[in-house]
Amino acid sequence: MSKRNTQQRRHAIMAMLSEQGEVSVDKLSSLFETSEVTIRKDLAELEKNGILLRRYGGAVPVPAEMVSESVVKVSERKKKIAQAAAERIRDHNRIVIDSGSTTAALMPLLSQKHGLVVMTNSLKVANTINELEREVTLLMTGGTWDPHSEAFQGQVAEQALRSYDFDQLFIGADGIDVERGTTTFNELIGLSRVMADVSREVVVMVESDKIGRKIPNLELPWQSISTLITDSGLDSDTKREIENKGIVVICADS
Repeated sequence: MSKRNTQQRRHAIMAMLSEQGEVSVDKLSSLFETSEVTIRKDLAELEKNGILLRRYGGAVPVPAEMVSESVVKVSERKKKIAQAAAERIRDHNRIVIDSGSTTAALMPLLSQKHGLVVMTNSLKVANTINELEREVTLLMTGGTWDPHSEAFQGQVAEQALRSYDFDQLFIGADGIDVERGTTTFNELIGLSRVMADVSREVVVMVESDKIGRKIPNLELPWQSISTLITDSGLDSDTKREIENKGIVVICADS
């Protein structure tokens, strides 16, 4: 399905939610003649943008009194996580930055570094880097355009990555399964694993409310991850459980 059709479907879901006060995955799947997996991806993306709250089997609107507070809080958390991630980047490092709203918060902070080489599969990341005052050597993966992730995927992108080696990968996640690793709604997980394979340190940037969220698609197992950067909302027991897997866990003040 085209990106345009995806956007039209999501706008229709928002309109239905506004009118009905609640929507269900099965009814949306039937109405739009698409899979329940696709509808869940739609709801996940709309939730990420602060438009709705997912509930079992469907979604409800975000209460009006929560909207402004939630947007500010999420924005500040992302900034804190990005600041903690930037502190791990040294001048002249070669890094990979995956697509995503949390990794995007890292972009402005790259102006503080000298001589960086950055590879990305995201046009949004590339355009932001191109606007930085300090010069960054920018590499693009190329490949097959995926409208869901708004990034390049596929064998061409994987081959481009394998042509280099990198100091660090900065990547987000739709969820963190404490037992398994990072999880995602996107079924195209091959490129993420290649990114991790060619990077000496894999840094996952994720807000604490996604930790414990189990999503079927395992993206990166814990053995592929070096560092998890999240906010101070992570409870101490979960932090200890993740650290016991050999992961460096950084909780940025928020």
